Amino acid sequence: MNVLDEIMQGVLLDLASRQVPINDLKQQIDLAPKLRGAKQSLSKAGTSLIAEIKRSSPSKGALSQITDPVALAKSYERGGADLISVLTEERRFNGKITDLIAVRDAIGLPVLRKDFILTEFQVYESRLLGADLILLIVAALSNAQLRDLYQLSTELGMDVLVEVHDEEEAQRAIDLKAEIIGVNSRNLKTLEVSASVFEELIPTIPSSVIRVAESGISTRADVVQAQKAGATAILVGESLVKSGDPISAMRELLGHGQAFAHDNS
Repeated sequence: MNVLDEIMQGVLLDLASRQVPINDLKQQIDLAPKLRGAKQSLSKAGTSLIAEIKRSSPSKGALSQITDPVALAKSYERGGADLISVLTEERRFNGKITDLIAVRDAIGLPVLRKDFILTEFQVYESRLLGADLILLIVAALSNAQLRDLYQLSTELGMDVLVEVHDEEEAQRAIDLKAEIIGVNSRNLKTLEVSASVFEELIPTIPSSVIRVAESGISTRADVVQAQKAGATAILVGESLVKSGDPISAMRELLGHGQAFAHDNS
């Protein structure tokens, strides 16, 4: 069993403990928070930034305690992030659904629920939690699952970040007509990172699609490399949560001057 399989198995086990009938969730949809338009937020001129609240990872272990995810999210917002990603997978990433709820209530930016979405229940759950954007990982889903979960997500009004790791997965995302495609340079089956993945895959994705570079971005040079490959957005977690000064770290990654943080305070 590879790393992705182990994570998926854990997600399904945890899901069983909170599962309720789908009809119960459907009846609550009218009470779900108003969506904030993740795609619109990522469609600005220049490189958009998805700033991630991330305590741990399978490859690096503990990254940061993050005792106050709301304070971190507010720093990201002040620093000019376009969207906040919140990990909700517990076993490997030490994420919490309560983080997502608290962060969304405290900020005005759209929020990505970063998790391993495998079931219809999780899609409805995400909508009720107020996720503006959810993640569908091509490597974790069959074609039928990917299509059905994508369609349900969009019917519920959410935007979808479709994540790919290789050429075959990228083609599946393109065939799906996904509007936001993330290229993850980390192989989720082995946890190895290869920056060349951006250069190989991003140019194959239509320019009409929002193209997000994920994983392995920790320096300004990494950002420039992703931009040259054609990325229109970057998703950054580890380097921000470990920086001790996320606003300065964001400013450095995006190549902004000293006035950047002050203008957004």
